[in-house]
Amino acid sequence: MKAVWIVDDDQSIRWVLEKALQRANLPTRSFVSADAMLHALEADAPCVLITDIRMPGRDGLELLQEIKQRHPGLAVIVMTAYTDLSSTVSAFQKGAFDYLAKPFDINEAVSLIQRAIETTAGQEDGEEEYATPKAGERLMMKSASPAMQEVFRAIGRLAVSPATVLITGESGTGKELIARALHTHSSRAAKPFVALNAAAIPRDLLEAELFGHERGAFTGATTMRRGRFEEADGGTLFLDEIGDMPFELQTRLLRVLAEGSFYRVGGSQAIRVDVRIVAATHQPLEQRVAQGQFREDLFHRLNVIRLRLPPLRERKEDIPALAGLFLQNSAEKLGVAVRRLTPEAQRALVEFDYPGNIRQLENFCHWLTVMASGQWVDADDLPPEVLAGRSGADELSPQSSVPASGVVEEAAQEDLGTPVWCQLLAQDVSRRLERNEPAIMATLTREFEATLIRTALKHSRDRRAEAAQRLGIGRNTLTRKCQELKLSSE
Repeated sequence: MKAVWIVDDDQSIRWVLEKALQRANLPTRSFVSADAMLHALEADAPCVLITDIRMPGRDGLELLQEIKQRHPGLAVIVMTAYTDLSSTVSAFQKGAFDYLAKPFDINEAVSLIQRAIETTAGQEDGEEEYATPKAGERLMMKSASPAMQEVFRAIGRLAVSPATVLITGESGTGKELIARALHTHSSRAAKPFVALNAAAIPRDLLEAELFGHERGAFTGATTMRRGRFEEADGGTLFLDEIGDMPFELQTRLLRVLAEGSFYRVGGSQAIRVDVRIVAATHQPLEQRVAQGQFREDLFHRLNVIRLRLPPLRERKEDIPALAGLFLQNSAEKLGVAVRRLTPEAQRALVEFDYPGNIRQLENFCHWLTVMASGQWVDADDLPPEVLAGRSGADELSPQSSVPASGVVEEAAQEDLGTPVWCQLLAQDVSRRLERNEPAIMATLTREFEATLIRTALKHSRDRRAEAAQRLGIGRNTLTRKCQELKLSSE
């Protein structure tokens, strides 16, 4: 279990809290200054932080503000004097969990700390739909992938903008994590971040969830309830899986985006809110618009700034670090030793395609923490899906010429009039369809174009004019495609 950290320049306060928390079986770690605590935060993190406000050097409010930037989900309890009203108000404005008024009752202090621990744990387990970020998520915002670096740069540019953002990408790529980062780095960071999954709530209840309802608006509405728009006032509302929103409700959402006001269900008074919308979907909205399943005007309202999150198979350089983080998280939750990957096991994880993306890698790591017999995990100990993928890759690898040629001959016999590469493509599409991979057309089109251009550039020894001429496209088109596909000269 992580420790409760105490920051106070008064040795007697630190001593009293340490002894009381030890009797409650809560580990502690104490610091005499905010700077010392921040230095320790580089390598570790507490479950709860307790800090005095008035200290030499950096005071408690400055520390609170710094903590909320680094760890938005960390519960911080501030200690303050009864007469220090302005500091108390400032603490809550900066995101403090609660405060202890000096002199405080030690039993009440321990009870408050335990409540903060339980609240944070509940949020990490997903009990709150718009809970604060998990500890360790900040590590997931680091990436060696050029594609993710583009996303991070876009977040930096959007930090000072109130523009609506549409995040696209396959399921499990971390769209909510990016939405939280947009909120955390914006001027709205001190206000609420509220998340709503449009696909997870029955369509009959979704309107009331978004806009709230008045008492008596429908059967069971015994009290007035604020909706997610009101809860997010001044902050950010994250609408996940926006493509699954019922068509009739899209009209109401469009009006809110256009006018900035709405009515509760059963209400007659317009309510104005200041909310930044960040939407996300794994579905191609343009296709849904063409099919008449999504309003075109709402699509253009949402599609002000678009961020595409690459699937994990396009950022494989991040897999070793992510696997290490997930293995450590699983070990902490289960109270066991951290599993370690052998080089061969790590290589097998990197080679896997991950149709479920980051979420699937996290599930694999949890499976390994439970099922692996020893601390070191070898390639043969990996989940069945990974082992099956490895055997399939071996069958089609250049080193396995006999099985590979057998596949080609069998494909050729199926349709002698179709080129072999088209038949192999059909088999690949079938595999992707069987595992319910979304946006197959966009993914394969991107890979097809990248393969064509990369091969042509290699053949022409990186002479772009010649490569464009051989491909039958303009040089400007080739340059634009290279930028879009993140292709660099080799």
